[in-house]
Amino acid sequence: MARGEMLTVFSYDVSEDRRRRRIARLLENAATRVQYSVFEVRMSRAKAAALGQRLAALLGPGDSLRVYVIGADGFERSRVYGDGAPFESEEGYWII
Repeated sequence: MARGEMLTVFSYDVSEDRRRRRIARLLENAATRVQYSVFEVRMSRAKAAALGQRLAALLGPGDSLRVYVIGADGFERSRVYGDGAPFESEEGYWII
């Protein structure tokens, strides 16, 4: 991972369609969708905090947003099994 960047996972549970679409749109512009309401991205702590605050401002009653930050050691020990999208890589993706 680039210095100062961490793998950050955003996960949300939003009940109203309009709010859910707005949150998804913000995350689609900043991160990689790995499941319907789960996104991963490499970013600095400051950028993750700013994005988290923008997303949290859109939440309504009963909605939730979780942000998990995985440092270099945790990233090295993380695995994807099955047909899941690979972790975002500094080198990019190969399509064969």
